[in-house]
Amino acid sequence: MANPFDLVGMLALVTGGGTGLGLGIARAIVGAGGKVVLTGRREETLQSACEEMGPDSAYAVHDIDRLETIPGLVREVEDRFGPIAILVNNAGNHLKRSAVETDDASFAKVLSTHVQGGFALARETAKRMVPRGTGSILFVGSMAAIMGIPQVVAYSAAKTAVAGMARALASELSPHGIRVNTIVPGWIESEMTRKAFEGDPERARKILSRTPAGRLGTSEDIGQAVVYLSSPAARFVTGVDLRVDGGAGIGF
Repeated sequence: MANPFDLVGMLALVTGGGTGLGLGIARAIVGAGGKVVLTGRREETLQSACEEMGPDSAYAVHDIDRLETIPGLVREVEDRFGPIAILVNNAGNHLKRSAVETDDASFAKVLSTHVQGGFALARETAKRMVPRGTGSILFVGSMAAIMGIPQVVAYSAAKTAVAGMARALASELSPHGIRVNTIVPGWIESEMTRKAFEGDPERARKILSRTPAGRLGTSEDIGQAVVYLSSPAARFVTGVDLRVDGGAGIGF
């Protein structure tokens, strides 16, 4: 019996793929036999990631905030590398600011990146997946869409919208063989997390105390969840919000 978790022969487009979660996701896809095309704004970072992963990876410099360029990006990727079987909408931005100090322009920019950019890329990819009758579209969500977290009102609004958008897309696209799901990471090890914890030990204690697993996650944890949801093993899984959070969403 073939390994149902194999991604052999599948091409994935991973936005924001040069560092952090995106890079962890890309590594896992390549490790499962797939190929990846990374996007992001910094060519040097993308190039370095591809050198690490080897010949099954490539990149295209792209800014997801430039919505008018997204149809051309999808066309370029498919022309150069073949049909996109997996889309991972990972690119995003963040804004840590109190609600009363969050101005309209900053709020709109966060929504534009996560919601409009993610939707436009899913739409353009789906246009090509529908005739093929197969595909997997993944969005990276957030605990901020599940629980109230202070000083991230724009980010919380954006990720909540993404979760609803993914469910609507799943309902519409699944009859065409395209599955749409959302990965919801918990608190993940990163340079940013380490710096935040060093500056606010009480925040670190609070997060770990409500995480039953007793540790932070890793980008590999997220990557393996992406592999599962993208693989034939999840062929009957669509419209879900998969928490990969060590139990933080249910911790007391």
